[in-house]
Amino acid sequence: MSGLLASAPTLRIGPLALDVPVVLAPMAGITNTAFRRLCREYGAGLYVSEMITSRALVERNATTMRLIQHHESETPRSIQLYGVDPVTVAEAVRIIVSEDHADHVDLNFGCPVPKVTKKGGGAALPWKLGLFRDIVEGAVKAAGDVPLTIKMRKGIDDDHLTYLEAGRIAEGAGVASVALHARTAAQFYSGQADWSAITKLKETVTSVPVLGNGDIWSADDAVRMMSETGCDGVVVGRGCLGRPWLFGELASAFGADAPAVDADLGFVARAFRRHAELLVEFFEDEGRGCRDIRKHVAWYFKGYPVGGETRASLATASTLDEIDELLAELPHDAPYPGAAAEGQRGRAGTPKRPALPDRWLESRDVDVVESREIAAAELHHSGG
Repeated sequence: MSGLLASAPTLRIGPLALDVPVVLAPMAGITNTAFRRLCREYGAGLYVSEMITSRALVERNATTMRLIQHHESETPRSIQLYGVDPVTVAEAVRIIVSEDHADHVDLNFGCPVPKVTKKGGGAALPWKLGLFRDIVEGAVKAAGDVPLTIKMRKGIDDDHLTYLEAGRIAEGAGVASVALHARTAAQFYSGQADWSAITKLKETVTSVPVLGNGDIWSADDAVRMMSETGCDGVVVGRGCLGRPWLFGELASAFGADAPAVDADLGFVARAFRRHAELLVEFFEDEGRGCRDIRKHVAWYFKGYPVGGETRASLATASTLDEIDELLAELPHDAPYPGAAAEGQRGRAGTPKRPALPDRWLESRDVDVVESREIAAAELHHSGG
């Protein structure tokens, strides 16, 4: 790596002091306990749960209550919440804090998925400044001594940017940090992240840490983002898909102790097997754990000499023994393939018109009718 820092300042998020300024981004269906544990085995930082919906938590949905659980090895524990109703979000935060489910709570204002934005949530919500303020202020109050943070996007599209106003409001409300995915909802995950927006946010929000997110595919990218934008830390999402050891490389890049990684095919196969094992433990069901690891096959073996037939077999294996037999057939001494294994991971998608509630953009305020509709529109399920 060319961009090595001799040492990085400790990132403080409220009372939490992180050895390296690195946060795992919440990713639906990915950042469950199994994946968080695996990433933590390689590196350091803050590892956030997949998105939990406030209403499902308040109603104590069984799946949601399972998703907010942490393994005993996880510390600090972090949960991300999504919601569109101030009362429901605040109550969800109170449950997390009073029942000691987490040491850190993050609020999602960045999700671009249509089923979220069409209800006025995620990246659509900061457009309604009063609603955004009410949610953040209520959540901070409910959190008490537990640090509460927000993660957001630049805005809905280039004509409806919200991040600077939202950053100022969140800072005034007492959040512990602000993270920016430097894309709009309209971009989805396409194109290039606008790191200059992170610079602008850092210049605007001065009393709490500002974290940058978007296009961090390597440790070099993380170091470069902090150098170019002045941000206080990085949030890593798709770059770690199939590469949980990226957190070890990040730790090394920021001057922390971490074992050197030689990602030959044998190393990757062992990481894949460990991930499958942890998923089986998490789901308490071998078949389900082996089904869940299937989505990771292409990410782990990107660029490596693993034929299509073997990949297909790994993507249909139903037991750990089957996975072991398939992995044993691989040429474990095949070296790291370099550029073929690097770069973008996950689906980028294409720019698209965001799905929004009817007449959402006509006003920055929420009227009585919209307020009732928003309260009724809370999603019932988590992890999506």
